[in-house]
Amino acid sequence: MLRNITLTVAMLAFFGGTALPGLAQSTPDLQTFFRQNIGLSEDQITAIRSGQPVAKPLPPRSPDEILLFGAVYIHATPEAYFQYARNFDRLREVPGFLALGVFTDPPQLSDLRGFSLDHDDIQDLKSCQPGNCRIQMPATSIEELQRSIDWSAPDVDERVNQRLQKGALEHLLAYQRDGNAALGVYNDKRNPSDVPEQFAYLLSYNNALPEHVPDFYHYLLSYPRGKPAHFEETFYWAKVKFGLKPTLRIVHMVTMRGKPGDDIACAIAQKQLYSSHYFRTALDLSVCVRDLDDPKQAGFYLIKALGSEQGGLTGPKGSIVRKEAVSRAVSNLQKGLAAIRKAIEPAQ
Repeated sequence: MLRNITLTVAMLAFFGGTALPGLAQSTPDLQTFFRQNIGLSEDQITAIRSGQPVAKPLPPRSPDEILLFGAVYIHATPEAYFQYARNFDRLREVPGFLALGVFTDPPQLSDLRGFSLDHDDIQDLKSCQPGNCRIQMPATSIEELQRSIDWSAPDVDERVNQRLQKGALEHLLAYQRDGNAALGVYNDKRNPSDVPEQFAYLLSYNNALPEHVPDFYHYLLSYPRGKPAHFEETFYWAKVKFGLKPTLRIVHMVTMRGKPGDDIACAIAQKQLYSSHYFRTALDLSVCVRDLDDPKQAGFYLIKALGSEQGGLTGPKGSIVRKEAVSRAVSNLQKGLAAIRKAIEPAQ
C-alpha cells in the first residue's frame, strides 16, 4: 500500500503527454491554451504572468494515474533554466536526496557506487515472491536473486547490493540498446505492470505533444533510434527519501534546444527507467516558452507537466491516499516553481 506519499517537483518526475501550447507567435495564443486546454481562470492566467506560480491537477484517465500542470513567468533567459535543470550538484543538495550519481558514457559498474537498498528492503527480498513483493522487480530477477544469495552470510547486505548494482547496469545497457522494450514487466504485485505499455499510455494524454513537439515525443518513444542533432541526453540514478521508504530510481534526461526565435526555447524530459518503490512509470516535462510580445526583455513562461502511474490508489484506503498525494503534489509543485523563479531571476 502506498501511504503518506509526498510528491516533490524534484522527484515526481516525468509526465510529458499533457496538452502543450500550440503556439503561433504571441502570448494570447498561450493564454488561450491556458484557458481552453488547462481550464485556468483569468485570475490564474494573470497570476502566472505576474510571476506567481500556479499548479493544478489534471483529470486522470485511471485510478493509478496522477497528472499535474504548473506554470510561472520568469524574468530571465530560458538558457538560465536550462543550465539550472542540468546542474546535478544543485540536485544533490535538494532535501530528501540521499545519494545521486551520473552515469559515464558508456555506463560503468563504478558509476553505481552508493546505489543500494537499506537493510529492511534486503530482508523483504529474502521472502519476496512474484505477485507479493515490496520491491518493484521482474519475476525473473526476484527468483535469480534469491537463488544466487547465501542469506545466512554475515555480509548478505553487501552481496545483495552488488547483485543489485550489476543488474541495474545490465538493465540500463539493455535500455540503451533496445529502448523501451527493455524496461520489462514488474511482477511485485498481483497484477503485473508492463512498463513500456504504461509509459506509452502516459505519453498519450490528450495526444497533443506529437502535434506540437513531434521530434521530442517520437524520440521518447522510439529511443535510441532517430536522435535529432539538437538533442542531448544524460542518465543518472538517485536514492531519495520518499514516502515511507528510501527509493532508488534510474532516470533518462533528454533535452532539446530550439533555434533562436523559436517560441519553444527548450524542453527537458526526465523519464524514469526504474524505481524500487511506488512509481511504475513517471515522466516530468519542462517547456520554456519565449515571451515574443516583448523580445527586448528577457523573460519566458516555464510550463511543467508531470505524471506517474502508481499502485495503491484504489479502494477506500487508496482513495484517501490519492487525495492526500494529489494535494501535496500540487502544493509542492507550486513551491518548486517559486523556488526555480527565485533561483534564476537576476536580483532586482
